[in-house]
Amino acid sequence: MTLRVVVPPHPLIGHWLSVLRDRDTPGPLYATAMAELGRWLTYEALRQWLPHRGVQLRTELATTEGQVVDSTVPLLACVLGTDALGLWDGARPVLPTSRVLHLTQADPVLPSDLDRRSGVLVFTSEVASGRSLRRLIERLAELGLTGERLRVITPLVASPGLQLLGECAPDLTLHTACIDPELDGEGRIRPGIGSVANRLFAGHNLEPVGRAA
Repeated sequence: MTLRVVVPPHPLIGHWLSVLRDRDTPGPLYATAMAELGRWLTYEALRQWLPHRGVQLRTELATTEGQVVDSTVPLLACVLGTDALGLWDGARPVLPTSRVLHLTQADPVLPSDLDRRSGVLVFTSEVASGRSLRRLIERLAELGLTGERLRVITPLVASPGLQLLGECAPDLTLHTACIDPELDGEGRIRPGIGSVANRLFAGHNLEPVGRAA
């Protein structure tokens, strides 16, 4: 098994990633870009993964075949950390019936009543070292939710984080806008998208602070 990383070659995904990267992007536009990436990446992740079934239906003129989402298979959206709320804002309209869990990065606590049939989408603002995401994946696996049922949605990943995830969850599929090659001395993705929390919630641009997860 090999970690599968999907980088959709869509010009809108590339456009909104560039908006995130630009240090002069104002906070409101940065939030818009994050939401747009949440929407487009989720759409791509669901393309061949969302459970569906065929149905017979009648139009005004004839009988025909159609497809509908199979609502008997539960969907779970795990929003990892406050930074991921902007990403979830864009994904939410694509997943209107999913159960939503808002989790902390340091200690993601999962309820014990999760259905093992669930399809799980994890939203995280970026994957730097990969440690926070690994903790969540390990706890999902303890409840029987393994990589075959998982999809990770994130605007940006770093190669060191992918290496860690490949070792602990080789059957995982991750959808992202780009793979950056390295982390700097403080654990931040380089070239990166700046400090997500500061740029989303401070209302103006700030210098990147803190260590990425």
